[in-house]
Amino acid sequence: MAGIFRAYDIRGRYPDELDEATAKKIGNAFVALLAAERIVVGRDMRLSSEPLSRAFIRGAVEAGAEVADIGMASTPLLNYAIIAGGFDGGAMVTASHLPGEMNGFKLARENAVPLSGDRDLPLLETRVGEEEVARAGGSSRETGMLDAYVGAAAGFVRTPKPLTVVVDAGNGMAGPEIPRLFERVPAWRLVPLYLEPDGRFPHHHANPLDPETTRELQERVVAEGADMGVAFDGDGDRCGLVDERGERVREDLVTGLIAEFLLEENPGATILYDLRSSRAVREAIEKAGGRGVRSRVGHAFIKAAMREEDALFAGELSGHYYYRDMGFTDNGLLTLVMVANILAASGRTLSELIRPLDRYPSTGEINLAVSEPAVVLAVLAARYRDAELDRLDGLTAAYPDWWFNIRRSHTEPVVRLNIEADTAELLDKRREEVLSAIRDAEGA
Repeated sequence: MAGIFRAYDIRGRYPDELDEATAKKIGNAFVALLAAERIVVGRDMRLSSEPLSRAFIRGAVEAGAEVADIGMASTPLLNYAIIAGGFDGGAMVTASHLPGEMNGFKLARENAVPLSGDRDLPLLETRVGEEEVARAGGSSRETGMLDAYVGAAAGFVRTPKPLTVVVDAGNGMAGPEIPRLFERVPAWRLVPLYLEPDGRFPHHHANPLDPETTRELQERVVAEGADMGVAFDGDGDRCGLVDERGERVREDLVTGLIAEFLLEENPGATILYDLRSSRAVREAIEKAGGRGVRSRVGHAFIKAAMREEDALFAGELSGHYYYRDMGFTDNGLLTLVMVANILAASGRTLSELIRPLDRYPSTGEINLAVSEPAVVLAVLAARYRDAELDRLDGLTAAYPDWWFNIRRSHTEPVVRLNIEADTAELLDKRREEVLSAIRDAEGA
């Protein structure tokens, strides 16, 4: 089990790192940790998800819990089920956007509050290593909440106008939800790509951050004369957008776009954005009369911060978008609805709406394999000690005309670097400067 407990969730390669025996122990320990009487369990379409789910449920039942098994589902559907069903907690069997041989668990308490790596997951890991709990009264039943969930998402649709939307579900768990949503909004025309769940990922990995996975979507948007394209990850909590020209839209700028729209109806509300986001996001929030708050990266941290701040909305560079009205959870399907609402209300194209936000050149996220991340961050802190420095997540160094953030990945053995500047020339200069400083730190 070493190494499968991460900062946000549990992930490992099946079956050598995560197998049915381990899944059963996790299910048993999860119920014991929460002292849960009723939980709900869902799974994605990976080939290993069904056996891992069955094993988790066995462990939970042996610990005395009543388990509602909703079968194949997206993570947002699982979160909705926890809240709507009043469960003590829930488990989603998924490895999100990772390759098919990987799998894992996303775990949450009541109200879909995620178990976090700073406290809950270490406690769970300790319990997994102890003797399993045996308590009478446990049971399992199959149920479904798909139609209720899609109905809840459709309830956020404002006055719809005719739109053509190309949706690539990547053979993931957003696939079954998409047709049902479009059936409820007849003004929208769906052009479907790979909606059938298939854990073999026969067409491409379900990772909308990877440009290779959206090429067909981009081409199809242009060919169909569509208003936008939407790509989902494997468990449906994350999405990426393509504008009407077939161009990818930066995920942090979508945060700014949705924030502007929501602030029209909720003036003065608090909006969270992850610290890798463009300065244009903060500026858009403030211009719209909102209160912008920087956040650490990662769904568990953002959800906790949203609850503390009673934030209306939050967005991450990774394509996670979070909504207070969906229980402070991330939701790809609702993001599609929100952007469709924005297009309908504005009468403008997606590229026109994004253009004012796309004013600062950025490197995007650069992944770097380094041997000593702590040394690299210390060297950069010394090199840029005249900047405004903070360590909310890794190291951020900010100057009036440029900034960078470098942080350890919680999911991969790399550091992630983001740089933004006022001009392309300055960006090129600072990128080479920072990368040179990192190389020097590695050679020290």
